[in-house]
Amino acid sequence: MDFTFSDSENEIAKLARTILDDFATNELLRAHENSGNPHDAALWAALAKTDLLGLAIPEADGGSGLGFLSLCRFVQEVGRAVAPVPAYATLVLGAMVLGEFGDDDQRAILADVAAGRAILTAALHEADSSDALAPTTTVDVNGAFNGLKLLVPSGMEADRILVPARAQDGSIALGWFNVNGQGVSATPQRESDGLAAAALELRNAIPMMRLDHNGNGAAILQWLVERATVARCMMQLGVTERALEMTSAYGRERVQFERPIGSFQAFHQRAADAYIYIESMRLTTWEAAWRLAEGKVATSQVAVAKYCASEGGAFASYACQHLHGGIGIDVDYPLHRYFKWAIQLEHEFGSARHQLTKLGRDIAANGIPVTA
Repeated sequence: MDFTFSDSENEIAKLARTILDDFATNELLRAHENSGNPHDAALWAALAKTDLLGLAIPEADGGSGLGFLSLCRFVQEVGRAVAPVPAYATLVLGAMVLGEFGDDDQRAILADVAAGRAILTAALHEADSSDALAPTTTVDVNGAFNGLKLLVPSGMEADRILVPARAQDGSIALGWFNVNGQGVSATPQRESDGLAAAALELRNAIPMMRLDHNGNGAAILQWLVERATVARCMMQLGVTERALEMTSAYGRERVQFERPIGSFQAFHQRAADAYIYIESMRLTTWEAAWRLAEGKVATSQVAVAKYCASEGGAFASYACQHLHGGIGIDVDYPLHRYFKWAIQLEHEFGSARHQLTKLGRDIAANGIPVTA
């Protein structure tokens, strides 16, 4: 693959970083956390004003149509800023799959997404299943959904929520729900990174619309889960690379025994190990993203990327906190947010151990994958 980014992809990252640097300062993040609001509305509006929310939405639906790699550059910057906005929920879990598989009526909401007027999400996590491709939520012969979804990102504020469920014949159904719809009960939750989420209970709930048609639900769900997994890896990359930058700066400024602590060999070694983990994450995540963007099979590459993001994210975030000493766990110091985000991202869609199990089973069944 070619690791060179296009001019438009670089400009997207540059523009996003400029806005996020202005709106996601430590002081403004603290003020947001104290406000109790589900997301930073001013930052969300600023991102919409510069057309960043529509970058992966098809042009016919009011977006820029710049594709998955551009969206990856954007969510990486969101992770780097630990920004409390529903970018992952709305653009990755909602708008992306809607633009690819939705009919004209369903896609009508995408113009509002690009303008920052609508929030979308998907309910992929359950207490009874750690595999997002194997939901235990069910749909009966009448099309009614029953089950419990947990930690739905931005679930309380979403205009539409995509819910996967298993039909009696084993196929996958995908329904769009409103949080206030009949048979839907939503309870506010907070994820470990502090962001707003919801528990969604469905009791004989009939969806507003169905995304699956003619038995293609399983393929759509796999399409979504693979891209959502890579997007979370991208956010982990942004989180950890920024945490290491902060640690490097702290090592140059903090003096002990009349020397900056960054001059000590033990500091070098710990930081270097974190750097290697982060670069491994960068390589594997961008390979998986590129293959998905090119329409290539990437199941193994996604699992490898998630393994590196889980293993490397946990190591790098802990190393950065460790090298800061006591100030690393002070909630008035910005590093603590990066540690919380890294731990949240480590476990979503399966930890490192889960990814190794998945890869091992695939190799046992099909042999070592050959890529092209």
